[in-house]
Amino acid sequence: MSWVGAGAESRVDWWHLSEAVAILRAGGVIAQATEGVWGLACDPDNMHAVARVLAMKGRDVARGLILLGHCPEIFAAELAGLAESERARALTEWPGPSTFVVPNRTRVPWPHWVTGDHAGVAVRVPGHEQARLVSAAFGGPLISTSANPSGRTAPTSVLKVRAYFGCEVDYYLPGDVIEPGAPSRIHDFATGKSLRGRASAPATQEQPR
Repeated sequence: MSWVGAGAESRVDWWHLSEAVAILRAGGVIAQATEGVWGLACDPDNMHAVARVLAMKGRDVARGLILLGHCPEIFAAELAGLAESERARALTEWPGPSTFVVPNRTRVPWPHWVTGDHAGVAVRVPGHEQARLVSAAFGGPLISTSANPSGRTAPTSVLKVRAYFGCEVDYYLPGDVIEPGAPSRIHDFATGKSLRGRASAPATQEQPR
């Protein structure tokens, strides 16, 4: 199985993809389509890039952020801390609109600016081919958070993102959402609780994580 999507090459503009990746590697912030809404993405290891995203959104660092990766193997260190049944669930639901809060990796833990005040870290292999391709070309997970100021409507079009942020975003990667307005599910394996259902939180609200 190809985790980045069979036949995706015919639907992706590789020039735009390479431009987006170059900007991410330089510490920039891009906007890209995901499953349900447009998101902001940056390098999670770059504290200054993450701080920019949080400042643009007016989001408290304590809330934490989601990491998107192109395949489950990229989160092998995090998944290793789960029970076998929990790992199986994640692998069954990925790629797709399911985010899981998993144990933070132990050797080189994700920093506070990624996890916030949470013991775990939120990770997802998205059901959006282009989003997976960006992670694959970048060579690692990316920060992903809805492309809206906190408390404002999560955007389903690039026009709305531009209205919010204009030139604050370094690059707008052309693309489209799959299911407009539907946020990803979030499940915390540590507590066994679903923090957000697929249809429980409308895109008119700031989404958790």
